[in-house]
Amino acid sequence: MKRLLLSRVTLLIVALAGGVGAARFLQGLVQVVPQSQVTIIGNVGDDTKFYGLHISPDLDIVAYTLAGLVDPLKGWGFKGDTFHSLKTLQRYGCHTWFNLGDRDLATHLYRTEQLLQGKKLSAVTADIVSSLGLIVRLLPSTDGMLQTYVSSGNRRMHFQEYMVRFQTKPRVSGVFFKGAGSARPAPKVIQSIIEADGIIVCPSNPIVSIGAILAVRGIRSALRRTRALVVGISPIVGGKTVKGPADKLMKALSIECSAVGVATLYRDFLDTLIIDQVDRKLAPRIRSLGVKPVVTRTLMKTLTDKVRLARIAVSEVER
Repeated sequence: MKRLLLSRVTLLIVALAGGVGAARFLQGLVQVVPQSQVTIIGNVGDDTKFYGLHISPDLDIVAYTLAGLVDPLKGWGFKGDTFHSLKTLQRYGCHTWFNLGDRDLATHLYRTEQLLQGKKLSAVTADIVSSLGLIVRLLPSTDGMLQTYVSSGNRRMHFQEYMVRFQTKPRVSGVFFKGAGSARPAPKVIQSIIEADGIIVCPSNPIVSIGAILAVRGIRSALRRTRALVVGISPIVGGKTVKGPADKLMKALSIECSAVGVATLYRDFLDTLIIDQVDRKLAPRIRSLGVKPVVTRTLMKTLTDKVRLARIAVSEVER
């Protein structure tokens, strides 16, 4: 059984993160653990190109949120942003179902330009994070091409098309990660996992957010090999997701839509799963999978909620 080595003066935490749910949890985490001791491995399966620009939605949501810049209602983009550029693109006949605000466009313009000059996504992400005044380390899971696609009947579509354009209405028959066969972990990803004092799997979609991270060769095996305790937070509460289509996707793929289903997906590397109090009756089933259940309130409506949940997660990796 894995045990945390407590000989280090500082606690090095690695977090696996998707978008909005993860970003909200991370707001609490950086109040508990200094940013300099936190490494975030972010999902790039949602990455795609719009209007000729490379978009990294989940990486940007995390960065904007931790910098205090995110739109608090939408959970993405800059608060108070305008959409003049998008309206003009629409006038030119462009399809503008994917919303990008004017300030947000600057990030994508910068990223695209740097990538075209030969920089890796991990290096560009580090530049963006630093420019936003953060000292947390945000790593894309891979610098290679990795994109999440869903199947609906005979049609295959990028996850953003399914999520944003069609509002998760198509009936999903499968999920696959284009490029997973050749994608390799970005620099420092495996090293961070192996050397971590504790690892937290944020409350993100287990199929298309955490699932896309785990699809990168070597990451899942590193999570099994690390001596750090791995603690997850279930994004499924009472059989439903707080935000996003995780519940729809789990049902479509015949995975039990519950905290038990989440534990099953992670059971080969997970030590502890934090579940909401409404799911307390599921604790024995989770324990039978070899995963320790911790029951508490997991909904994060205020910063106090986020900090409290982060403290519980950190206390579990310290045990």
